[in-house]
Amino acid sequence: MRVFVTGAGGHIASAVVPELIRAGHEVVGLARSDTSAAAVEALGAEVRRGDTTDLDGLREAAADADAVIHLAFDHGAIASGGFGEAATADLAVVRTLGDALTGTGKTLMGVGLTPTGDPERDALIAANPRSVAARTLAGYAEHSVRTVVVAIPPVTHSRRDRTGFVPRLIAIARAKGVSGYVDDGTHRWPAGHALDVGSLHRLALEKAPAGSQLYAAGEEGVTVREIAETIGRHLDLPAVSIPAEQAADHFKGFPFITLDLTMSSAETRELLGWEPVHPGLIADLDEGHYFAGH
Repeated sequence: MRVFVTGAGGHIASAVVPELIRAGHEVVGLARSDTSAAAVEALGAEVRRGDTTDLDGLREAAADADAVIHLAFDHGAIASGGFGEAATADLAVVRTLGDALTGTGKTLMGVGLTPTGDPERDALIAANPRSVAARTLAGYAEHSVRTVVVAIPPVTHSRRDRTGFVPRLIAIARAKGVSGYVDDGTHRWPAGHALDVGSLHRLALEKAPAGSQLYAAGEEGVTVREIAETIGRHLDLPAVSIPAEQAADHFKGFPFITLDLTMSSAETRELLGWEPVHPGLIADLDEGHYFAGH
């Protein structure tokens, strides 16, 4: 299958692309810079230069592919306060890709959570600006597109993680001199190793029924306190509770510090025969690579 991947130079794609290629798929990766293009080429994929602001280019690339996996997102905008604008731009990308595939029966796979029917959980999902794009992508199932939505855990970790939740917490801990968590630190973050997330995408491409909502968490939820204590141990810094009223200032640029979410992948495992095999979050932190070279 010829697969067009956006965000092909990013962390998640660094696991997804090689997995697809090993399975015999032909991958075309979108790259917006020379550095990104070199990374995509090193993974073994064909490089298509451009970015997600070039909607005509995206439309053309999608039409030329048998499947599209949309992984690109401007994560840098979150720290600068532009999360809403980035989500709006992402929605335009999803609509462009979906329109290009309408009526073809081809696959469009993207990141996100769709409504579950649980009012409390759905309110939490809807609070994320990216949820509109996920719902829109899923809606293309009504237009003869094979849609697959993958909920990627907020903590997706590996040796290639440079900008995710864990590097942000480590950077804040170094800057503040303490490894912090909010209040009692019992709120939880789902986690998954990037290589396991990569294998799930390959299985999803090959086997997932149209309209699937999949969950890529290897661990349903790890408490932020345990994460902070592990970071503190490796940095030789105390792990301390930050009162909720001080959290916005202490964790400035990281609005997800109070996120409390669990994510079960039991149905996904049964549906696809997927089984995470790589280290869990704390074990991965204890390997030390997140703290090397600093």
